[in-house]
Amino acid sequence: MATWKHTDLTIDGRLVKAQAPIIVSASRSTDIPAFYADWFFKRLEIGYSAWTNPFNGVKSYVSYDKTRFIIFWSKNPRPLLTHLDELKERGIGCYIQYSLNDYEEERLERGVPLLAVRIDTFKRLVDALGFGSVVWRFDPLMLTDDIDIDKLLKKIENIGDQLIGYTEKLVFSFADIALYRKVKSNLEANGVPYHEWTEEQMIDFANRLVDLNKRKGWNYKLATCGEKGRYPGVEPNHCIDDELIIRRAYHDKELMTFLKADIKPMPEQDLFGESEPLPEDAIILGNGQYATRGDNRDKGQREFCGCMKSKDIGQYNTCIHMCEYCYANTSKQSAAANYKCHRENPWGETITGK
Repeated sequence: MATWKHTDLTIDGRLVKAQAPIIVSASRSTDIPAFYADWFFKRLEIGYSAWTNPFNGVKSYVSYDKTRFIIFWSKNPRPLLTHLDELKERGIGCYIQYSLNDYEEERLERGVPLLAVRIDTFKRLVDALGFGSVVWRFDPLMLTDDIDIDKLLKKIENIGDQLIGYTEKLVFSFADIALYRKVKSNLEANGVPYHEWTEEQMIDFANRLVDLNKRKGWNYKLATCGEKGRYPGVEPNHCIDDELIIRRAYHDKELMTFLKADIKPMPEQDLFGESEPLPEDAIILGNGQYATRGDNRDKGQREFCGCMKSKDIGQYNTCIHMCEYCYANTSKQSAAANYKCHRENPWGETITGK
């Protein structure tokens, strides 16, 4: 897990140490845009929030004094639309990891808006932030008695057709139920007749998705999240993505210094129309410049996670989408109880208000 420089905060007359991350993840642990957007932007205004370590229960503080970029994760980021100007005023960049799934018929995501509304939200966010600012995720890919590979691909085709011109990437992952005790427990408690993916099914799905992408002319960049398998035409994703951050915020010198990014002019052509070759990992910025960067990978994440260094500020057991397969909640009851605490103290230094 990434470590950050610390700063001093004075809270209720006490001097406390706080991490001061440059890149914030909001959040892998809960849906901050859907349920806690007002809280988060209030804490951003105040300058800090508190975070409780899920492994040891120790409370610590996060200062937003140095924050230059935020990655939002959500299944319903519509509430962000009323806050985006606040980020611009603070000079903070962002993009959104949008889990836009279709499990309406199977009722696996009972708390999310209708699919049509979520697709409309996707388009509105892109209109506000620009192309490339919202990443489409179909995550996780669930197999059940009622959902097979054919049905998943039909669901993806329906959404993919509607997002043409609004996204450049589709990120997916296979539900690995045995690996996550919370997921297995929640599915069994909710009576979902799930199936584990086999390696052969993963290969078959990936091959058919690549073919669908070509056949439909989408030309989306296909990527997996945290998967061990490697599939032709599909790349491992970097959900906290230094390349995307650089493309969206290359003008931010402080952020580029942190990412070890070097912005350079594109090589000029000689009299014969030839130019020096670009480095293999060059990031084309589209303004007559390109960028290279150093190693920014967060080595504290899962083995097959490609994310860059960031500070996640969410809390488990607080998301009330009530998805049947949830990995972030021990139970629906615990999430509902914590959300009730939040509503009773909506501006507290922690998400739960405790």
